[in-house]
Amino acid sequence: MIAIIGIVGVPACYGGFETLVENLLDEKGDYLVYCSSSTYKEKLVSYKGAKLKYVPINANGVSSIIYDGFSMLHAVFSGSKVLLVLGVSGCLLLPFLRLFTRKKIVTNIDGLDWRREKWGRAARIFLKLSERSAVRFSDVVVADNQGIADYVYSEYGVRPEVIAYGGDHVLTRAITGVSKGYSFGVCRIEPENNVHVILQAFSENDFPLKFIGNWDASEYGITLKKKYSNFPNIEIIDPVYDLDELFKYRDECSIYVHGHSAGGTNPSLVEAMFFGKQILAFDCVYNRATMHNEGLYFTSVESLVNGLKQSTNTERDISGAKMREIAHRCYSWGSIRKAYADLLV
Repeated sequence: MIAIIGIVGVPACYGGFETLVENLLDEKGDYLVYCSSSTYKEKLVSYKGAKLKYVPINANGVSSIIYDGFSMLHAVFSGSKVLLVLGVSGCLLLPFLRLFTRKKIVTNIDGLDWRREKWGRAARIFLKLSERSAVRFSDVVVADNQGIADYVYSEYGVRPEVIAYGGDHVLTRAITGVSKGYSFGVCRIEPENNVHVILQAFSENDFPLKFIGNWDASEYGITLKKKYSNFPNIEIIDPVYDLDELFKYRDECSIYVHGHSAGGTNPSLVEAMFFGKQILAFDCVYNRATMHNEGLYFTSVESLVNGLKQSTNTERDISGAKMREIAHRCYSWGSIRKAYADLLV
């Protein structure tokens, strides 16, 4: 049995790791998935053939440490032969587990969480120690991006397996190829995603922008929503989770704007690439690795404004075709599932 640890749960209702597991379960196997009982009113016994174990602890924030740690301990004593750990929150427990078990542990260390601006000093120190423990005491370390893999090797002398995220699940119907002349962005509204840079850039030109996010979840988002909602070319849109509705926004845009500066292969970037649109992305090693150095990049309001001015219809078509080709070659769930299946044996 393969125990999957570190997500809110399935059916997927939260983020990238949940979507990963949702798609891994399409590869039939003997899985046990740990879920946070507070998130699911309906407690399913199984899902897509996988057994579900509900843990009465919140899967996010500080409590994720306890949530993941409890799940690891339970998995060891549940008869699971392999533990797939997604994220490093509970990985300080791994040295203790190694004292009495040699079960195979495969850990996806996610996107170097300790670097994220939202964490205070204490949280960053804890996450860095957890990352070190994950790399040292896992049998296999998975990085979702070559930039992350290079960091792990330079920092710890360990070469991770590089397995990105898939994105073709967003193709819920045929792409029309019709562009309605607007830029589009979707993300969690956090400083590290450079939402303030994107909005300021669009406030300084007339290019239309539609931007989806959880604006009301933080003071940062609330402030941005209030400041930029009155610009006629900027449409601030509350969270959208329905794939069919998101499909329409992605399908009809001319440019996708991606501001993430932390983490590895970001799921929303991979998903956007399948639509064959030109992408203006924040210039960091992770985005360049995901896009194979294609696309356009910005680091400031000024460089984003210049990128928008320089973008022509011909360039958009050429760049978009490159994005689509890379996406189908590298980020289809079929190949991602096979890569994980090969590790989890």
